Amino acid sequence: MTRLSGSGDDQARGPDDPLSLALEIADAVDGLTHLWSTASQRAALRLSQHQLRALRILRSEPGLNLTALAEGMDIALPTASRLCDRLAAAGLLERVLSPHRRRELQLNLTAYGRQVLEEVASHRSRELAEVVAAMESAEREALSRGLRAFLAAQDGVGRGGDPSEGRDKGRP
Repeated sequence: MTRLSGSGDDQARGPDDPLSLALEIADAVDGLTHLWSTASQRAALRLSQHQLRALRILRSEPGLNLTALAEGMDIALPTASRLCDRLAAAGLLERVLSPHRRRELQLNLTAYGRQVLEEVASHRSRELAEVVAAMESAEREALSRGLRAFLAAQDGVGRGGDPSEGRDKGRP
């Protein structure tokens, strides 16, 4: 396993050490990121992670304007504009006049844009399911419990509170 810290003594700290576990999680995320990106490239239309992220944001928040999309992606307005130009040229999104503001354009996915996102999600799910299927049943259950606990703790930390507060949220 590759350790991001570059030192080989991380395992000497033990599995209960948060830093050691964080390094293991970072390694797993690297692997998942690779799986995620290669699976998405198996779709009929190959899109960058940046383009996919824009499409996912627009699917979850239809009608955003360019400024809101740029802010949501934490990118500059000209970068967001060029990104949308490419997505529109590919037939994945459309710009429509806002019914409330004459000078504002809303960004919406086209049916084709939604279809491409579905295809990418399908490829990713199948690839991930293949990896998970290679795990023992007890390992899958432990992973599931661990992920639920991680998300609950992340909720607590994200609110600026005690990480243990998030554990009571009863996340599925």
